[in-house]
Amino acid sequence: MHLVYGLCLKYLKNKEESQDAVMQIFEKLIDAVKKHDIQNFKSWLYVLAKNHCLMKLRSNKTNVDIDNSIIMESDYQLHHKDEEDLEDNLVKLEKCIAQLQDAQKTCVELFFLKKKPYQTIAEKTGFEMKKIKSYIQNGKRNLKICMENQSE
Repeated sequence: MHLVYGLCLKYLKNKEESQDAVMQIFEKLIDAVKKHDIQNFKSWLYVLAKNHCLMKLRSNKTNVDIDNSIIMESDYQLHHKDEEDLEDNLVKLEKCIAQLQDAQKTCVELFFLKKKPYQTIAEKTGFEMKKIKSYIQNGKRNLKICMENQSE
């Protein structure tokens, strides 16, 4: 149990989440042991625990702001060694946002930067919901392309 907890702590970086994960893993273990032909239990348990933690991390990444989503979607690393790189990327992102078409720029800024829901954006801009979603999607794609081009 201590080894599984250590593994979960390594991935989740939170004591409470790791403790919950250990309990969930051992609950899964009861059924999983019956279904699998296990040759090396320790290795099998390690893989089971690791996969559980990775799935938990994936499910926690649903609320990603524009800086992270643009950078992650372009395979550009957010983890910078110093703040200068981060500042450079934020400056690039601002330049890219400025280059968007007006409708895309407005919708992207309201949705990602000001965290406004679609309904509020529709009320402020007069755009239809389908148009707002399209402007946001196309704006994200254009930002991704722009960020990739600026980092070359």
